[in-house]
Amino acid sequence: MLEAYPWMKTWTDEQLDRSLAETMRSHPAGQDVWVFAYGSLIWNPTFATVERRVARIRGYHRRFCLRADMGRGSLERPGLFLGLDRGGQCAGVVFRVAGEQAPHELMLLWRREMLTGAYVPRWLKAETDDGPVRAIAMTINRDYSRYVGDWTAAETIEAIATAEGRFGRCSDYLFSTLEHLRELGLRDRMLERVAAGVRRFLAE
Repeated sequence: MLEAYPWMKTWTDEQLDRSLAETMRSHPAGQDVWVFAYGSLIWNPTFATVERRVARIRGYHRRFCLRADMGRGSLERPGLFLGLDRGGQCAGVVFRVAGEQAPHELMLLWRREMLTGAYVPRWLKAETDDGPVRAIAMTINRDYSRYVGDWTAAETIEAIATAEGRFGRCSDYLFSTLEHLRELGLRDRMLERVAAGVRRFLAE
């Protein structure tokens, strides 16, 4: 896919291996690994899991802060992806990856989320109904060239309403995230406000 975007600088296999190894250095070898999902990973994790729980983390919030020049947008009409940005809290799910499968399954996650360096993997405390777990969360890299921390609500709504790429419309990404959160009994008022604005924009 990325051959269609020669301007996109991607990480090498060595960089991905190094990043994953650094992240896992503080985790006991062979033990199960939890991964926190807050966007499309909720309904399309792409890695094998053995358990899923509703979870909440503190210190980060879900936000449309990653410009999408591909996938759900284009250079002419960039869309926006979600990231975990500093402050607040975020409800989502945690997936448990079996320890013996973790090296392979986490590399699938790394190849999906870390290919361009847009995120910083962090170990965060995730609260669940069955107690807290330590989970890997993909937080936004504020130094990444496509991080946008200053778009207005109007700019955000217009970008999501008008952007489309190889993976489909950006608005569908927003609506799918909301739908799957609702199925879990979760609400995100920021997403609801953006979705309402996108629907008004599309109706006009």
